[in-house]
Amino acid sequence: MANAFTDALLASDLPIIMEVKRQDADGGPIMGDRTIPDVVSQYLAVGAPCISVVTGKWFGGTEAMLTEVAELTDLPLLRKDFITRDSQIVKSKEMGASAILLTARILPKSAFQSLIDRTLGHGLVPFVEIADHDELDSVIHPEDCIIAINNKDIRTQEREAGDIDLSRSLLEAVIDTGTPCPVSASAILDPRVAAELVTAGFKGLLIGTGLLRADSVQGFVDEFERHRAELREASATPGA
Repeated sequence: MANAFTDALLASDLPIIMEVKRQDADGGPIMGDRTIPDVVSQYLAVGAPCISVVTGKWFGGTEAMLTEVAELTDLPLLRKDFITRDSQIVKSKEMGASAILLTARILPKSAFQSLIDRTLGHGLVPFVEIADHDELDSVIHPEDCIIAINNKDIRTQEREAGDIDLSRSLLEAVIDTGTPCPVSASAILDPRVAAELVTAGFKGLLIGTGLLRADSVQGFVDEFERHRAELREASATPGA
């Protein structure tokens, strides 16, 4: 099923879902003195294909943030929150979301699968977050979902540093589901690591803290592009 969010990410030469969030996992401010319009403007300036908006209270979010971002840009938006019922899906669409986060780890399997169905029924893309093979096996309609590997553990409220190797170890299995867009999410702080993940086969990355704590969004993107070009050159060199 075609969806603006998935289509924009797959069509972009900069496959980074750039995130708007007010706080880190420990409740510390992450935007500095920037406003939401400031952050969105920076993302638009570097060519973000789509934007994630964290509305969950855990990260200092509110539903009003999604509405505000939707008024600032026509880019497809992902709503990140703990979605557990149909009314939240409907409201997300009304507020301007094209995709919503569904976290396998916090939902019973039957509820998780029902929410995937309901999300698709409302014309939104399920941005399905998994962290192991069992959770991946519970994903239905993978061809219509974005499947994201969360490099942090939701059970510890994502307070640990994260494990990028989790994405590397699960990538092949995620691709085998038939999803058009495997994504690595969270704990991507280094532009070189971001480039390595895309080169390995990820069609998208979800980056919030790495961008918001970088000296500049443009600088992060420039470093990402430089490292990706180096990796492409190395792979094209015989004997490399």
